[in-house]
Amino acid sequence: MNPVTNALFRLFRANETRVHELNYLFWECTTRCNLHCRHCGSDCKDCGGEKDMPAEDFLRAFDTIPTQSRQLPFTVVITGGEPLLREDIPAIGKAIRQRGVGWGLVSNGWLYDEAMHHRLMAAGMGSLTISLDGLQEDHDWMRGREGSYVRALNAIAIAAKQPRLNFDVVTCVNQRNLPHLQAIHDQLAQMGVGQWRIFTIIPIGRALNNPELHLTDSQFVQLMDFIAEKRATHPTPMNVTFSCEGYLGRYECKVRQTPYFCHAGINIASVLIDGTICACPNIDRTRFAQGNIYTDNLWDVWQTRFEPFRNRQWARQGICHDCKAFNMCLGNGMHNWHGDCTSPINCHHNKLKIES
Repeated sequence: MNPVTNALFRLFRANETRVHELNYLFWECTTRCNLHCRHCGSDCKDCGGEKDMPAEDFLRAFDTIPTQSRQLPFTVVITGGEPLLREDIPAIGKAIRQRGVGWGLVSNGWLYDEAMHHRLMAAGMGSLTISLDGLQEDHDWMRGREGSYVRALNAIAIAAKQPRLNFDVVTCVNQRNLPHLQAIHDQLAQMGVGQWRIFTIIPIGRALNNPELHLTDSQFVQLMDFIAEKRATHPTPMNVTFSCEGYLGRYECKVRQTPYFCHAGINIASVLIDGTICACPNIDRTRFAQGNIYTDNLWDVWQTRFEPFRNRQWARQGICHDCKAFNMCLGNGMHNWHGDCTSPINCHHNKLKIES
């Protein structure tokens, strides 16, 4: 981006931060999961460490948000664990929709068949994300269960045919599936998928000590070039984008539709399995917790707290201290500040060796 565009974007971001309009709320409804993914940051399993949060507890917290502050396109995104292990998701979705907001789901696709699709659509589901982490061998390896690729592909085929569903497929790129991105692209495009969102894996949870999951700097550049090439020279009905992981310098306008902006705590909040109020579920829930729905009013917390998200000057430390790109990056995505680290776990700007 040129200096004028940069300045205008920073003004826009500052205004969004000042207004901090909540319009995207995650609900971690369960930590139970039917897969055993190698990159899971929450260490979810068949029997989650916590009981599923009762739906009425979440809805009670949601109802603290004033009606005038939860107009469409306000969206509640139900996540886990695997949400569809709960039998009450359609009923919960209907209750959310009756409150005048949209709702969506993040799923691994294992339980997503035609019958489930019709139940969820009848309950007013407006958005859906399904994960596909490679071709069959690589996907099943990543997800830790044979047959998960077939199930995910079936779910994708069902969802891609629904025109009123805001549907995307997400892929965690790693060293095993990087060579097969073109084949994954062609497969999804042939299935009629409209949105393919790509991201990389941060070394937390199960991914902490697994080198096969983490790209080298040169591989990361290869990934950026792949996305840029797909967006620039091979336009298809499928929109390929890189996620909101961090600032990418000269690649910003090549791999994304809009410049990097971590909306965590600015427009995005979450209610976690134990009632913790935070921003995106992937953010360090110990270091950046802002309250708890069982002791605090969700809306009051949103209005009066979240200071570490809205004033990022604390991130001027470690490798970010004298970085010339800090005014654009603000220390990378909040999910990269885990534990007691004094620098972000990942710095994509540094990987790309870009002089700002």
